[in-house]
Amino acid sequence: MNYEEVLTQLKAWKDETFRRFNERIANVEEGTSLGVRIPVLRSYARALVKREDFSWEALDSFPNTYLEIRMLKCLCTGYAKLSFEQLKERIRKCIPVIDGWAVCDVFCSTLKEIRKHREEYLGELKNFIGEGKEFSQRFAYVLMLGCYMEREYLPFIFEMLDAAQAQHYYTMMGAAWLLAEVLVRFYAEGVTYLQEGKLADAAKNKAIVKACESFRVDAAQKKFLKSLKK
Repeated sequence: MNYEEVLTQLKAWKDETFRRFNERIANVEEGTSLGVRIPVLRSYARALVKREDFSWEALDSFPNTYLEIRMLKCLCTGYAKLSFEQLKERIRKCIPVIDGWAVCDVFCSTLKEIRKHREEYLGELKNFIGEGKEFSQRFAYVLMLGCYMEREYLPFIFEMLDAAQAQHYYTMMGAAWLLAEVLVRFYAEGVTYLQEGKLADAAKNKAIVKACESFRVDAAQKKFLKSLKK
């Protein structure tokens, strides 16, 4: 397995119309993606990690020039059969590769294995948020959204929201998305956090807007939430 082979295969799947569209919504520099659709990338990652010549060392050495290469590194991590300790190490290596919401959110969606080790992974999440970096924080918030949305984890979620460096746009949006889902699923607890939590007002306001878009929040609840905007 080498970079030239992988890049040649990815180019064979490129879709120019999708490339132009995706670069706009993923907010990546024009010409730094190939236009490979996510389902195709997912299938390729699953196949790559099963190859006899698959090598993490080789994959890690690939330049991160293209969006699809960055996504492939994360997807392979999510789909490989790894021990929990190996998975933690691989995730740490992938975090610096994340440079946009698309890579972050696609990566998080593959990490279903974390649900089996939620207690053990809390420290890792806390460390990523403690770094104060935009995409390590977004990674933690989006992963909590997918793997920790249970009442027992609300105190931890609120503690992590308090630590958000919301001056970073994608941190703020990740935190707002997480809080919005709390409001939808655990309305009373979410409202208390809106009133007392330390998350920046801008992020709280975004969370309110997003929660009010949900059909699971009734009209009276939406009216009250809107009254809390600052």
